[in-house]
Amino acid sequence: MPRLSAIIITKNEAANIGACLDSLAFCDERIVVDCGSTDDTVAIAREKGARVEHHNWQGFGAQKNFALSLASGDWVLSIDADERVSPALAAAIQAAVAAPAAEAYEIPRLSTFCGREMRYSAWYPDYVLRLFRRDAAKFTDDLVHERVVVGGRVAQLKEPLNHAPVERIEQALSRMDRYSTLAAEMMVAQGRRVYFCSGILHGLWSFLRLYIFRAGFLDGRQGFLLAVATAEGSYYKYMKAWLRSRGHG
Repeated sequence: MPRLSAIIITKNEAANIGACLDSLAFCDERIVVDCGSTDDTVAIAREKGARVEHHNWQGFGAQKNFALSLASGDWVLSIDADERVSPALAAAIQAAVAAPAAEAYEIPRLSTFCGREMRYSAWYPDYVLRLFRRDAAKFTDDLVHERVVVGGRVAQLKEPLNHAPVERIEQALSRMDRYSTLAAEMMVAQGRRVYFCSGILHGLWSFLRLYIFRAGFLDGRQGFLLAVATAEGSYYKYMKAWLRSRGHG
């Protein structure tokens, strides 16, 4: 039976890491790469039997590539601390690893926002590539929104990965601020030209795309909140990039 390694990157995930690692008990090894948590993340991960290593933050892509370099399994499952693998998904992953039909697998992700499962709003099925042969894939070095690059065929699993990124609206605002800053830094580093109106237009389009064209209104009040938060994130990403490009960021 091929060995399966689970990798997780963390910072201040004490509220999530225990349950996340519990859902990964079927894996042969569980590796946590932490970049300097000030809460009990590291202690909890070690109590759960995970291998814990420290690595200074260099961006999401670099952090995950470092975690990947520590994995010894034939297959790797990359998971975020706020995600959970159900018993049904665990069985599907084990079956795929035992008799693989591809070099990597995308998994549909079912996310909640402020307590509601989001079935629309471009959040479902939200296929994410998380399971792959260790020697056939790597992460891009992007600061944020990194991707897995695979040399070979990619298939899909049917069972969803459970994801709870936002329990309170304050978390959505914090993520929006953090991710928009990283995305703005990437845009400036790549030399992309950004205009003042870019943030306004992209923010408006983000709201319309999620709430109207991707039927976010069917997700109730949370669908509206999500569309607004996403629009704000897009708006601030471009505005931060515009300011940075003029030496004011």
